Amino acid sequence: MAESGVIEPAPPASHLTTGRRLQRASTPYLLSLPSWVYLIVFFVVPLLSVLALAVATGNPEIGYSYTGHVSQFWTAVDTYHVQLVRSFWYGIASTVIALAIAYPVAYWIAFYGGRHKSTYLFLVLLPFFVSFIIRTLAWEFILSDQGLVLGHLKDWGLLSQNFHVLSTSWAVIWGLTYNSLPFYVLPLYVAIERIDRRVVRAANDLYADTPRAFMRVIFPLSAPGVFAGFLLVFVTNVGDYVNQQVLGGTGTYMIGSVIQDSFFTNQDYPMASALSAVLMLILVVAIFLYARTFGADSIQEYSA
Repeated sequence: MAESGVIEPAPPASHLTTGRRLQRASTPYLLSLPSWVYLIVFFVVPLLSVLALAVATGNPEIGYSYTGHVSQFWTAVDTYHVQLVRSFWYGIASTVIALAIAYPVAYWIAFYGGRHKSTYLFLVLLPFFVSFIIRTLAWEFILSDQGLVLGHLKDWGLLSQNFHVLSTSWAVIWGLTYNSLPFYVLPLYVAIERIDRRVVRAANDLYADTPRAFMRVIFPLSAPGVFAGFLLVFVTNVGDYVNQQVLGGTGTYMIGSVIQDSFFTNQDYPMASALSAVLMLILVVAIFLYARTFGADSIQEYSA
């Protein structure tokens, strides 16, 4: 009320409704603004920089000119297609082995862990509190010709003195498997833990034995965790280069090692950028096919 005693008219109801609608509509965008800024600064900008450098010509001494030289992509694939295929082979092999190891572990913890489930999960994660490099170097010591395992087996006459594992494909694959194992155990455990036990008991009541109940009920219901873990492990292992450099040899060169050498040793930045873009494109296509086939929601739900 004003001093003159005249009551000022209230703002129109339509004005308040419009303001509230705008506030409600803008609130989600304002809350997500930090995430978008983070995504743009640390993903979009570096990605555009890599793509721009991949189509550039020149060298670090004279500089680069961005000429749109797209043939660099074909040159990269033609030159390093062997390493590219080998990386995907190592990634698939290590992921399948990790699944074979992780599923029984996650199944046992989920169904038989009882009140100690958190303790068992902590024990699975415990070795990974140690540095990634140190864990890989430990595998080099274990798999060496006269190391903790092979050395004793050779001394006992169970293996030939010429037998070796280091610098072979299987040494790299087992290193990739070990270092990525928790990325498979955790989503599998979440998926299996969410299975309604009444469904399993119903299968048993319908005269399904344990193997059939597992194949018809448990495994299909845990499929989202299987595929989410497959993506997490596969994407990580395909681009890895540490395991190859520590455990592998000249015949196990992976595309991650090629990219690292192109950047830091040869300083061939356009080639390294082109290889990175090609690798990322293939992985994005694989993720897209997964999302179309199994649904994008299960990726977010089981890989969180």
